[in-house]
Amino acid sequence: MTQFGVGGALLGLPEEDVPKYRTWVARERDIERDWWVVDASGQTLGRLASRIAPVLRGKHKPAFTPNADVGDYVIVINCEKVAVTGNKLDQKNYYRHSGYNGGLKVISLRNQLQRFPERVIESAVRGMLPKNALGRRTMKKLRVYAGEAHPHGSQNPQPLLLQENN
Repeated sequence: MTQFGVGGALLGLPEEDVPKYRTWVARERDIERDWWVVDASGQTLGRLASRIAPVLRGKHKPAFTPNADVGDYVIVINCEKVAVTGNKLDQKNYYRHSGYNGGLKVISLRNQLQRFPERVIESAVRGMLPKNALGRRTMKKLRVYAGEAHPHGSQNPQPLLLQENN
């Protein structure tokens, strides 16, 4: 019997022709996480989020495993200077509910950028991640700041280059 058990017999292969390789799956101890910093000033909101989400998931790594958290940390600075196209500043709304009757709160993108600019980036990236425990864990690696300064200098974050695909 081989390392595949009766698998070789089921495949109709002789013992010496049974493949000896296995699929490698990333584990928590095998993961090396990097820190990336992104300057959001002048970047389009959706395009920026669609470039951040794969880095948080780890899709840029050869060791990407869909059911494991292998992604890197991403720091977004200058989130209040993010750009949007069209009339989204006044037409796009963010909704939240307090849980009580009549507790629906609606705020436009323009007001959200003035009051809580971090929530705009967080919401856009969250919408591009899985809607399960893996997505919630992945969101914890996103750090968003309104200004230029961030407290993660000791992690030596590298600038994440966001190339335009035109």
